[in-house]
This record gives sequence, C-alpha cells and structure tokens, in this order.
Amino acid sequence: MAATDFDLFTIGAGSGGVRASRVSAGLGARVAVAEERDLGGTCVNLGCIPKKLLMYASEFREAFEDAEGFGWRVGARSANWRTLIERKDREIARLTGVYARLLDEAGVQRIEGHARLLDAHRVAVGERTFTAENILIASGSWPILPEVPGIEHVLTSNEMFHLDALPARVAVVGGGYIAVEFAGILNGLGAQVTQLYRGPLFLRGFDEDVRTALAEQMRAAGIDLRFDARVVRIERARGGALHAVLDSGEVVAADALLCAIGRRPLTEDLGLENAGIARDAHGAVIVDAYSRTSAPNVWAIGDVTNRVNLTPVAIHEGMCVAATLFGDGPLAPNYENVPSAVFSQPPIGVVGLTEAEARERYGGIDVYRSRFRELKHTLSGRDQQAVVKLVVDRASQRVVGAHMLGAHAAEIIQGIAIALQCGATKAQFDATIGVHPTSAEEFVTLRQKREA
Repeated sequence: MAATDFDLFTIGAGSGGVRASRVSAGLGARVAVAEERDLGGTCVNLGCIPKKLLMYASEFREAFEDAEGFGWRVGARSANWRTLIERKDREIARLTGVYARLLDEAGVQRIEGHARLLDAHRVAVGERTFTAENILIASGSWPILPEVPGIEHVLTSNEMFHLDALPARVAVVGGGYIAVEFAGILNGLGAQVTQLYRGPLFLRGFDEDVRTALAEQMRAAGIDLRFDARVVRIERARGGALHAVLDSGEVVAADALLCAIGRRPLTEDLGLENAGIARDAHGAVIVDAYSRTSAPNVWAIGDVTNRVNLTPVAIHEGMCVAATLFGDGPLAPNYENVPSAVFSQPPIGVVGLTEAEARERYGGIDVYRSRFRELKHTLSGRDQQAVVKLVVDRASQRVVGAHMLGAHAAEIIQGIAIALQCGATKAQFDATIGVHPTSAEEFVTLRQKREA
C-alpha cells in the first residue's frame, strides 16, 4: 500500500497500549495512540492503583485495634471518606500526567477521542482519519451488569472511586477478586457489608484451602458473607434504601449495592467487522500466540483478548508485539507461572497451579501446607491465621504451585515466582535458609507432606 501516517496505531492508552507504543517508538517506529478516556486505562484510573490506595486506608482500623496489644493508647478515630477520595484523585492525576510525559518523550503522538477501524489500515477518530501499517487494539474491558429488574440502581467498580460519601450499608454482589477486595475495603472503612455470591465458595480458580480460610476470616472481621445467594431483582424502598431480593425470597437491605460479577472485553463500536477481525462467544478478540488477530496487520493485547487479565501481563504482551513488529522478534508472550494477588484482608498471593489443577495435569502430586498464627497476632490478640502451601509434581519433585494467605502475601509471592520460573525443586526450597522470624520462611521449612 501507499505510505501510511504511522507504522503503528494503538487504540487504547492503558498499561499495555502505552508500553507497546513507547517500546515501538523507541525501536524507531512512527507511533500514535488514541484514548477516549484517561491515560493509564482501568489500572491507573478505576482499578489496581486507586483500589489499593483505598485498601491501605481501610487497613488502619485493624492497625489501631492491634496497637493496644502492643501497649499503645489509641484514642477516638474516624475515617473521612471525602479526604481520602480527594487525595486519591490527586495521586491519580499525577500518574496520568506521568503517562502523558512518557508518551511525549518517546515521540508517540497522542490523539484524544474514540477510535474506530474503517478497514485494516484506516482508523477514524472523530472527523479525522489516519492510516497505519499496523494497528494494535488495547481497548481493555468494562464491568458486566446482569439483566435483572432494577439493575439501574446499582453501582459498578467504576463509580465506587467517586462516591461523595461512604454508604452506611453496602451489599456487594459477586465472588471474584474485585468483589472480595471491595468487601474488605468497605468493611475496614466502617460500612456494614453483606457479600452475596451465587456459587458455593467465592474466588473460583484459586486454591480451595486459601479460599476456605479467607471466607472464615472475612466472616470473623464482621462481613456478612453469603454463598449460594442469587439476586433476582433490586427494588428502591421508601427512604431511598435498596432491597436486593434473593432467589430464596430473602431481602437484603442496603444503602448502596455494588455489582462486581466480572468484566467483558470492550469491543463495541470499534469497527472490528470492517477489518474482518474475529471475536469469540464472549466478545473477546481472537488472537494467535503472537497476539495477531484474523487480520494479519491488526494485533490485540490485554483484557480485550480475555487471556490472562492482569496489568503486568498486558504490559508483557505489549512488549512482545513491539519486539515482533520492530525488534528482534517474533516473540510470543509466556503465560507460565504468572503470579497474582487478591488484595483481600488478609491478602492472597499465588503462583503456578492449584492443588486441583496440578492433580489433573500430573496425576501424582505432593502437597505441603502450614496454617499458623502470625507472630504479630500473639500480642494483638487477633484470631487470624496464615496459610502457606506448596504443590509439587511427585515425579520430578518440581514445585508447580505456591499459595499464601496472610500479611504481605503479594510481596512474598513475587520472590517465590522467580523460583518457580527457574524450575526449582522441593529439595532446593528445603536447602534454602529462611529469614527468621517471618511468615515467608514457612515456604522453605515445610516438611510434613500431605498425600494427595
């Protein structure tokens, strides 16, 4: 085709799109990125970053309570929601400014507005049309709302970061990590929280030992956790309260209802059909091992592909696309041993296979597990226990899964992930000297095998 405006045109300036654009520009490509909302995408504006800031705020309630066990006299205290949100907004504005500066310094042209494919080489943004040798779709995902009567009354995670005040009573619908994290945040900040999940146990896909222990501890923290509870309709009562009506006929009253049942790929009105780009039954863009779509010059990364929907994975995918197009590629993303965390209270850190997944893949496995009271709580008096678990392929003795519930689990699991990525065996874990006294040392002192 004739000369184009850009070598790469990226639709979406979230973490993956920004990284792909910056790296591609650094490799000499002419790059543009279009974004209709805020730079940084969901993670920076409506996800990982603001949610963890709110989590930090919510942890202070327990910290104040625990302090008395260590001899501190803690007086009256209260949380100011408005101050918290204002300071969160200030930090998010700083981060979006950093994203803008990084793109500008890399020589990436920023274009504000909704981008739509006209064909495999042309993109329209408003009244303007741009041509590109390659197009990258990195439009992300959006919260799902179920089709039940009264759904117009609910909040999604998007709105939770901009509430004017903290509701006194909140019903959280969902059993994924977003629902679990918000239940802990709202409870810690002083709301009365009821979490409703339609299945028998939340956090499907995580190891059952960890899921079960977390449920126990969330209930102990005061969260009304209800499983096998399906919301069939939502009603606005007199005085403004909301009533979530369950399939059992029971009614849960709340001042706000957060629906966090999952997210869907954001592909509406992108013009994908104009370029012959295939999607699956859930609307996700179908890609090959190198993130190439059914249109040879169009690529897709991140949540819009519904592979491993984590910010660091989207960044990794973006770097691989840049290397494939303009570097020493082709380079395919590696999804083995991707660590992840749930910033619940207490938090979860995991890498590798669950016990059930390992048994299905390897047949014979060895399982090592420890459940213990963390040292801090011997004085705080809090009835909270940590869980540390290793799953080992019996034939090779390679550690194929590591799971933790407890303080600093996410920080600890990052180091364990390196060991799994290097193929560490149980004997190598055993030969490693622990740091004492820590919860992390449990990973290298597990000796009692539970046959599985």
